[in-house]
Formats: sequence, C-alpha cells, structure tokens
Amino acid sequence: MASTLQVYPIPALSDNYIWCIHDGCYAVVVDPGEAEPVLQNLDKHSLRLDGVLITHHHADHVGGVRKLRQTFPQLSVVGPNNPKIKGITRTVTERDAVVFSNLALHLSVLEVPGHTLDHIAYFNEQMLFCGDTLFCGGCGRLFEGTPKQMLTSLAKFKALPDNTPVYCTHEYTLANLAFAEVVEPNNQKIKSLIDSVTELRAANLPSLPSNLALEKQINPFLRAHYSANWRYVEEQTAKTITDEESAFAAVRSWKDNF
Repeated sequence: MASTLQVYPIPALSDNYIWCIHDGCYAVVVDPGEAEPVLQNLDKHSLRLDGVLITHHHADHVGGVRKLRQTFPQLSVVGPNNPKIKGITRTVTERDAVVFSNLALHLSVLEVPGHTLDHIAYFNEQMLFCGDTLFCGGCGRLFEGTPKQMLTSLAKFKALPDNTPVYCTHEYTLANLAFAEVVEPNNQKIKSLIDSVTELRAANLPSLPSNLALEKQINPFLRAHYSANWRYVEEQTAKTITDEESAFAAVRSWKDNF
C-alpha cells in the first residue's frame, strides 16, 4: 500500500463516521450511511470515488449506496454476501483480497459475526475498518450473534499487530469509557483516556482512530480473559463466571442495561 494514503472521517447522521481513504486524487469510502456528506467531501477535496466498502447491512452503514451508485454508475461496491444489501457489486468472505489499484490500496477481509451475522471487516498492516464490531472502549451490541461468536471475532482483531489503527464507525468513545471505568474502577489508563477524549470532543474533534494496543488496555470486551476482575463482575451482574466467554457475556449484558 502506498505510504501517501490518508484516512479521514466524514461525519454523518447523528454519530456515524464514514471513513474516506484517499491519495489526493482517488477515494474509497467505508460504510456510507448517507450519500450527501460523501459527495460534498469529494467535491471539496477534488477526489474521484473509486470504491465503497460495506461491513454489514444496517441502514446507517448502507443508506447512501444507492445514490452513490446512481451518481457513479461504474462504482465498485464491496461487501458481505447478504441479499438485504442492495447495490453491492462484489461479495467477499474470510481472507479474500480487496484491491483498488488506482489508490494502490490492498486490504484483506475478516468475517466477524456478532453484532450481525453478516459482519465483515477490512484490514492491512496500516488500518482496520471494523464497522460496529469493535469500538474504542466497547463493542457492538449483539443484535444477531452470540457472545461466543463475538468473542471469536474480537480474537481475530487481537491477533493483528498492536499498532494497527482501529477505524470504528461511531463516536461512542466517552460513553463506552464511562462504562469501562465502572467495570475496572482501578484502571488508570481508562481514567487518563477519559480526560484526553473529553478534551478532543470539547474541541469537536474525533476520538478515533484508536489502536489495538490501547484497546487491549482499556476495552472491557477485549479484557474478558482478565480473571482478576471476574469476582467483581459477578458481584455487579449476579452472573456466574467460569471462563472468558461467560465473563464476556456478563459484561455485554451489563452494558446493554447501563
């Protein structure tokens, strides 16, 4: 992948980020929940849209595909094999390669069910577009999958290099960290991150991207294996915890009602 590629967020809807990968000439966007913000940004930065990446079928991730394809009839739209998603031109599965030659952008695909059953992610050594599977300090609600599925999906992310930037698709960071601090009240890294993210958001700056090394330190859903905290989680949730999966399920249920 060319070192000149840049990634920036296009705010959309109430708290979505449509990530734009570009080289100053061509662009690929990830999960366009709306078309108009994309079109405005392309015009503002004089970029030509070369492709679209879709992670899952939820409307706030695919809502702009139809208009983008009407505007760019030859547009390449890559996504999971789900007939609910209209406008995809190529479906991909685990470890498929996705190449946009105009940008010299090379990505691989991971299947990461949990938030939805069709959820996929795109990654290379310099970026991870994880949709709603992983957030800074959190993970996606389990609308379709099971705790075991989500834990397995998150393990795929944990196996990537620690310095991999994590491009999540929602600005949920402060709310997630408020919960993470309750789960691990003695985690000083969480407290420090709350302070820095509060400053960013006060300046109307995004809290993202995160990175995997940071998430392993502060994200309760990547720390379900941390057995020193199981007794406390049991006390807070009235759930019996015997292993990482039951710890994850307890914390996810706790977050759902937080």
